[in-house]
Amino acid sequence: MRLLTTVALTTTLTFAALGGAPEQAGAADARISTAFSLPGAKVYPEGIAADPRTHMVYVGSYADGTVYRARPGRRTAEVFLPSGTDGRHTANGLRVDDRGRLWVTDSTAGVSVYDTATGARLAHFEVAGASPRFVNDLTITPDGTAYLTDSVRAVIYRVTPDQLAAGSGTLTEAYDLTPALRPRPAGTFTLNGIVSDRAGRYLLTVDMTGGDLYRVDLADGAVRRVDLVGGDLKAADGLDLSPDGTLRVAHNVPNTLTRWQLSGDGTRARLVHTLTDPALQIPTTLTHTRGRTLVVRSQFDKGGPLTPSTGAPTTFTIASVRGL
Repeated sequence: MRLLTTVALTTTLTFAALGGAPEQAGAADARISTAFSLPGAKVYPEGIAADPRTHMVYVGSYADGTVYRARPGRRTAEVFLPSGTDGRHTANGLRVDDRGRLWVTDSTAGVSVYDTATGARLAHFEVAGASPRFVNDLTITPDGTAYLTDSVRAVIYRVTPDQLAAGSGTLTEAYDLTPALRPRPAGTFTLNGIVSDRAGRYLLTVDMTGGDLYRVDLADGAVRRVDLVGGDLKAADGLDLSPDGTLRVAHNVPNTLTRWQLSGDGTRARLVHTLTDPALQIPTTLTHTRGRTLVVRSQFDKGGPLTPSTGAPTTFTIASVRGL
């Protein structure tokens, strides 16, 4: 998701294993390739979600709110929800739930839920009031509850199955992480990516400015900082958590992807691999599916929200990364 930091761009490709010397990969390394492209001159994609039932992949445009759909085997995505659908002009976090419904966050308002078969909007929820907010990413727990981060307010919102069935309402603040965060300058953006474990025990969300990962216990609401071994999560944007406890992270401005191994209770994470390459083109979010990791190449530094601009964007694409 957006919220880029001022970390300098790097140009080295490195695979770092905790406890050993970094392993250097040459320019001919084929781990990063293009999975598919997105039509449009100023897409500036941000969120991505895969539907495990149909293998469709959905990508949202931060620039105008278009949601694209990539069919299996196709090299170019198609428009699924046009710009301006239901008044939405930006699309951040995306998730497909167990019933095949697509959740799309709008940083300025809230979240909408769509039928992936018809494109019809099934529900929508908005933040109350007019005070600053930035609804960013979301995750869905096994019981069907959605949790969403707000990067300005440092809170996590909740949408329950009963609220979803009602079809609309106000986003309810479930957890306020402000007291747990490290001291930071006023106005600093904080919470970004969020994931949940497959047993529905806890949430993990990242403070991209502080570089910390936080665990929220869903049984008692306790918030604690996860012990990170071997690195930090500065500039961390999207998160992806596999059932085996593998946590994959996109760090946007430094053009970096990292892989961590979580402890069984989610209180400790050990850095396993780091991949840094300018070919990632400011990666914002990622999803791991069928032996590969799909990564959004936002190109936010090419005339997008990241300033100063470093040039004009090329074709907007989603990367396929093997071996992460």
